[in-house]
Amino acid sequence: MTPRRPTLRTRGVAGAAVLALVAGQAGPGLAAEPGVANPQAWPQAKSPAALSDARTEAFVTELMSRMTLEEKVGQLIQADVGNVKPQDLKDYPLGSILAGGDSPPLGAPDRSPAKAWLDTARAFRAAQPSRDGRPPIPLMFGLDAVHGNSNIVGATVFPHNIGLGAARNPALIRRIGEVTARETAAVGWDWAFGPTVAVVRDDRWGRTYEGYAEDPEVARAYARELVTGLQGPPEAWPSLAEGRVAGSAKHFIGDGGTENGKDQGDNKDSEADLARIHAPGYVSAIDAGVMTVMASFSSWQGVKNHGNRSLLTDVLKGRMGFDGFVVSDWNAHGQVEGCTNESCPQAINAGVDMVMAPDSWKGLYRNTLAQVKSGEIPMARLDDAVRRILRVKVKTGLFGPKPLEGRLEEVGRPEHRAIARQAVRESLVLLKNNGSVLPIRGSARVLVAGAGADDFGKQTGGWTLSWQGTGNKAEHFPNGQTVWAGLREAVTAAGGQAEFSPDGSFTTKPDVAVVVFGEDPYAEFLGDRPNLDYQPEADLALMRKLKGQGVPVVAVFLSGRPLWVNPELNAADAFVAAWLPGTEGGGVADVLVGDARGRPRHDFKGKLSYSWPKLASQYRLNRGEAGYDPLFAYGYGLTYRDRKSLGRLSEVSGVVSATANPDRYLVGGKVQEPWRLVLRDPGGEAQVGAAAIASPRGALTLSLVDAAGVQGAARGLSWTGPAEAAITGPAADLTRQANGDMALSITYRVDQAPGGPVRLGLGKTWVALDGVLKAAPAGEWRTLKVKLACFRRDGEDLAAVTSPVSIGSAGRLGLSVAELKLAPNQNDAVCP
Repeated sequence: MTPRRPTLRTRGVAGAAVLALVAGQAGPGLAAEPGVANPQAWPQAKSPAALSDARTEAFVTELMSRMTLEEKVGQLIQADVGNVKPQDLKDYPLGSILAGGDSPPLGAPDRSPAKAWLDTARAFRAAQPSRDGRPPIPLMFGLDAVHGNSNIVGATVFPHNIGLGAARNPALIRRIGEVTARETAAVGWDWAFGPTVAVVRDDRWGRTYEGYAEDPEVARAYARELVTGLQGPPEAWPSLAEGRVAGSAKHFIGDGGTENGKDQGDNKDSEADLARIHAPGYVSAIDAGVMTVMASFSSWQGVKNHGNRSLLTDVLKGRMGFDGFVVSDWNAHGQVEGCTNESCPQAINAGVDMVMAPDSWKGLYRNTLAQVKSGEIPMARLDDAVRRILRVKVKTGLFGPKPLEGRLEEVGRPEHRAIARQAVRESLVLLKNNGSVLPIRGSARVLVAGAGADDFGKQTGGWTLSWQGTGNKAEHFPNGQTVWAGLREAVTAAGGQAEFSPDGSFTTKPDVAVVVFGEDPYAEFLGDRPNLDYQPEADLALMRKLKGQGVPVVAVFLSGRPLWVNPELNAADAFVAAWLPGTEGGGVADVLVGDARGRPRHDFKGKLSYSWPKLASQYRLNRGEAGYDPLFAYGYGLTYRDRKSLGRLSEVSGVVSATANPDRYLVGGKVQEPWRLVLRDPGGEAQVGAAAIASPRGALTLSLVDAAGVQGAARGLSWTGPAEAAITGPAADLTRQANGDMALSITYRVDQAPGGPVRLGLGKTWVALDGVLKAAPAGEWRTLKVKLACFRRDGEDLAAVTSPVSIGSAGRLGLSVAELKLAPNQNDAVCP
């Protein structure tokens, strides 16, 4: 394709850095251009001298002198393991391979054990050809080991960062980094995409649990320790010691402060606030020697960070003295003005050194090569990027032996799990303990109930074995322990009795009930919320039922953020914020269950690193801001020494129940708000409002049908001529979902084979569906996933989609549909 040249706007952002600097020095009378940083306004940092010592630089200089242009460009390109094969390396000298959240190892299923990941790394390395008799430049393998190497079945999975922030224990964070590094290095991977040092200012953001705190003090303290745990101390280099991996501070910068908490959105902070609130974690990480920094999808004052030279080059590499390399996020370069996923000289010229192009890497390689040859990307910029990448590869030890690789016994070692269990204990925050219900007497009869008690999905959250953390089962955690299993073990050991009853039913009245409940797993933009109202009613009804039966209730709340749970707080005698504790549910029991006489074995240590809302509308609730009025303030957390009682709370949420649902359209045969189902034929359009309905001229009729043994759990659609069934509603922005490799998922059954063309539509674009339906056995329920990327041809804009799914047939067709929704592409989505 023809390389695109920078637009005037993009060129202006890069070039205006000098003007901004002059304006900043000239005094307050001159305002900087929006989105252009003045480096002098930012804190200073410096990568340790050990990262770029003379011996390393001499080695890199000599190596670069022998590299071809193609090899240099290849170093800038990172492909995803799900979209590249080892044999591709014969023609493409790539610099790096990543494993995205839903990408399985080569030739293996999702949720594979350590051996499959080790075999994958070795297969790619073995496939690298020598070039002119020279050994190949080693590949660098990266993955999202964000709370342990949570991509691997059997690995140690730590609490997510929100829980670790509550622990306030920097030394523990260093040990977590060490364990994560060892369990990553053992399987042959050498780069962990962490720490996340985002400072979260709006708790509606779907990545809130990835941030340590709402205040930069915790990110500042923790970044240094996690980087040191992952990489080892710089004074121990010249290269990383056995069992260490490169880290990546992310996402630069301001992703935790976007307008309305929108993922990949716009941070509108002043430069002073951006630097004061969002930079401290990077300063700490750079001073500790972090080898890579990942740029953020988000924008600052309307300018995408991936194309902002003033931030990536002038601030990060200049003022902050960062000597490692900048890696982009998943196809985020394609969001820069004037760019596509396959062509973006703007991002490279702005300061991105390695481009994460998971499925677009071939086109990006070809175009980048052409852009360097044409001068659109200056040779000096290419050489700077290559030098930074090779410098990190030298320091990561990729040019030498890797003694820990293959020692798979490191994955899930008991010593590692013990550290994770400690992290669970120290992250728990006690919000209420009326009547000193806690600790539970170990000799008591304990009922354990609730949807989260025996559910690893709720317990571990997103970024666990899959991108969204969904679809995980008990067998995927052979070394793990659910909260229920931990409570049973502790109570039994103390001489008591423990019974598990998800719905809270019992035959013998218990002395106390522990109800474990909370959010279902999510990641990134799928976790964005309209407000902080925790709405599921079954949990509240369960606690109220038990209270009505005279049973004291201990609530254990699993969540990726503080939420408005006043009714649940009222219904419980004790309330524990357990966050997303990971695989070691026994850590919850360590604190909740005492000895046979009721004496604590461990006390509560956790303190809120996020303020807890009094109203569901307090989604931007940060200490130090005007109007700060939380229910529980930043730093709050009871211990067993406290005898503070919590009175009854207002159950007025402060918000109107609002629907923000861009991804679920038909579930269990029911149309989900705010969407509606319409039937169209040449006679017009009819909105579905009854159990059975027809399009205006009767070419399409609809009825309720049974599915999965449930009456009326699907909609039956019957065509006799040209007609269309469509989901319609308010405009939804699906660009993030498309960029995130999401898919349109359809659970369907063919009742009558199509008699003509059938189209599946999204917005104004469609794909042919008749081939799929003709091949499907009649009467059998099946699920089809179609990549959203299939609907982006011809430049289709998915920013304002009013019809996220439609099915049109030109002739006879019988089709029953149970679900229409967006779902992650777990390497099972297609383009029909």
